[in-house]
Amino acid sequence: MKPNYDLIAIGAGSAGLGVAIAMKRLGFNVLLIDRDEARIGGDCLNDGCVPSKALIHISRMIHDARRAQPFGWKTEGSTDLAAVMQYVRERQDIIREHENAHYLREKEGLDVEIGTARFIGKQDIEVTHHNGTTARTSAKNIVLCTGSIPQPLKAEGIDKVEIYTNQTVFSLEKLPGTLLIVGAGPIGMELGQAFARFGSKVTVVDPGNRILSKEQPEVSALLQERLEGEGITFKFGQKITTFKDDHTAVAETEDGKKEDIPFDVVLVAIGRTFNFDDLNLPAAGIELNDTGQLKINDYLQTTNKHVFVAGDAAAGAPAGTRYFSHGAELHVSNIIANLITPGQIFDRKLSYDHFSWVTFTDPEVATFGLLEDELKARAVDYERVEYSFAEDDRAVIANYQYAKMIVFTEPPGINPFGTKLLGGTIVAPGAGEMVQELIMALEKGLTVGDFFNKIYPYPTASRVNKSIWLDYVLENLPDVAKRAVKWLY
Repeated sequence: MKPNYDLIAIGAGSAGLGVAIAMKRLGFNVLLIDRDEARIGGDCLNDGCVPSKALIHISRMIHDARRAQPFGWKTEGSTDLAAVMQYVRERQDIIREHENAHYLREKEGLDVEIGTARFIGKQDIEVTHHNGTTARTSAKNIVLCTGSIPQPLKAEGIDKVEIYTNQTVFSLEKLPGTLLIVGAGPIGMELGQAFARFGSKVTVVDPGNRILSKEQPEVSALLQERLEGEGITFKFGQKITTFKDDHTAVAETEDGKKEDIPFDVVLVAIGRTFNFDDLNLPAAGIELNDTGQLKINDYLQTTNKHVFVAGDAAAGAPAGTRYFSHGAELHVSNIIANLITPGQIFDRKLSYDHFSWVTFTDPEVATFGLLEDELKARAVDYERVEYSFAEDDRAVIANYQYAKMIVFTEPPGINPFGTKLLGGTIVAPGAGEMVQELIMALEKGLTVGDFFNKIYPYPTASRVNKSIWLDYVLENLPDVAKRAVKWLY
């Protein structure tokens, strides 16, 4: 470790790896610090995106095999969860081949230090190694990429139960007969459906009134109906307040009604929180806000102008945060652009107006741009356009006519072909791939006419990105335009 660097990244998850590798490739002297060598890759590789999607992949294979029975195929047996988890670990190990300290040092040329980092000055860092030794260094700029941790559940008798989170659930080796999931967000829904397909009886408890509360209500309702069809039970308006023993939880409504819920395993997925205690933030003049998040400006800069934040830890930014690996990618892109361009005239403020995300249930839920509540809050004029897949040929062929697309656009005006997109959602199998054209259209300012004039191979699933506009254009084409067309004909 050198005495001084151009940049130090603390935390080797998606954000830390992104900013450290990019700045090193640009020719800067960079140090990457993580407290645990086994945690390089962060939540995404170790507890999040990679293992969960590998788990979902296997669960879909099993589900599809069962769905083949009406066509003469026989399926039998039970899920070997140990074998599933072995597959998950194998996929992680493949990715880990280029996300480890040795690779980063040898192939990327980074300085990598394993230990606990703490501030001892505004630009000064001390690293305590596992053997107790310490080393000190400094940098022109420092980026905090320390991530988040699962929000703990508070309930009487919780000490009687082994509580699983996304950080520990992949250690299970035996399929639970009954799985209780606390929280109806994306993590709970993805893992809940996977375990239901493996053969667990899944019950979801949430104090809200629907799943995926950040999505459009009708999207949540459609997905919930599909999940209920696969045997998942939902209990809304209830909180887990007590554990009677290691197999019985008590769910309670606001008016005091109680219900016993049996379980073999409890998975808690109620949100994310932060722990900055080890960083010694006061020594660097870094402040927290009233909710315990880092106080950050629009440029992801803390109250110390030399210290920036990326990834989950940036939840205190005025624009908020998005708990996704590609959210960290957006932060890193902004920070690097601001560090290497002169003067505030070029600086990028953090904005999620073009952000997108996918919940990898089946069907998938893919959302991009601004949704209806945001448009209303900003008093933006918009048009809501809906498309049912009921008569879409590809949906008929592949049996997903239930799917739905909701898109928000500018008001059509006199020329509907010139209308631009503001945001929207697709709920359908493969929605995460279908939505990519819409995301590009939003970012590049493409219009309805750009889709209308594109010829899609038949019968690709993404043809819906044109189909949605056929009726829209005809309904919004002014009478004078129709008369003009007739006259020209």
